[in-house]
Amino acid sequence: MRTIKAQHRAVSAPIADLTTYRALPTPAVAHLDPFLFLNHHGPQVYRLGNRGLPFGPHPHRGFETVTFILAGDIMHQDSSGHQSVIEAGGVQWMTAGSGLIHSEISSDHFKQTGGDLEILQLWVNLPARLKMTPPHYQGLQKADIPEVALADGRARLQAVSGTWAGQAGAVQSLADVQLATIDLEAGAVLNFSIPAERTIFFYTIRGKLRVNDQETEARTLTEFHHDGDNLHIEALTDAVLLLGHALPFGEPIVAQGPFVMNTEQEIQQAYQDYRAGRFGTW
Repeated sequence: MRTIKAQHRAVSAPIADLTTYRALPTPAVAHLDPFLFLNHHGPQVYRLGNRGLPFGPHPHRGFETVTFILAGDIMHQDSSGHQSVIEAGGVQWMTAGSGLIHSEISSDHFKQTGGDLEILQLWVNLPARLKMTPPHYQGLQKADIPEVALADGRARLQAVSGTWAGQAGAVQSLADVQLATIDLEAGAVLNFSIPAERTIFFYTIRGKLRVNDQETEARTLTEFHHDGDNLHIEALTDAVLLLGHALPFGEPIVAQGPFVMNTEQEIQQAYQDYRAGRFGTW
């Protein structure tokens, strides 16, 4: 089995009135190549007549955002002309690539009625050869994401990208990033074989799990060594897990604000291009 290098508790990082825990980066871990960033928003309950999510128009270049809507909704709009409202159980996969402007706010309906909200946003790096790929967006509702029953029906895996238990995911990523969310009932046992050279992304969203003989709990990121292929998971309570894996790029990472590139010069060029209107118009 893979050995565990460390476990990292997400740190409180509220944004306006939005409850937020940052799992990556933290003072203990900068990134897990190619996984760059994870914010866990909520869970919280919004009142009637609320202002919704605070993420108005802002630019990105050089990576992909994958947003998991666990409760509530997100209304996406971007400078490439895409617009959608994704509801609970859905996923947004946005390839920022060469650059675009987007916003992520709550729908008018959610702002009027309020309710439960819980959202994860993961940033996944792009290799140097794909940093300037054209922007692309996919909005997936819950019904668009294949589900696989595991552990005699005691676990349900949502195959977001890559291939899981023989099931192709809803997205085939540019850089072979495999991602899934898994709902586990207490007592469920799962085994996965993931080649040792691939980075595992293992974030416990809810509940308590035992992974490769170590316990982990909600809002905890488990970091693994690259020394084995096997992952053994036991659900100690009902739990929800974000699981992924990808080959590390082993390239320089220079991140500044909303841009992630390989050199400082490329970061400065991103700012120049944004100011010159090359990310499209809002």
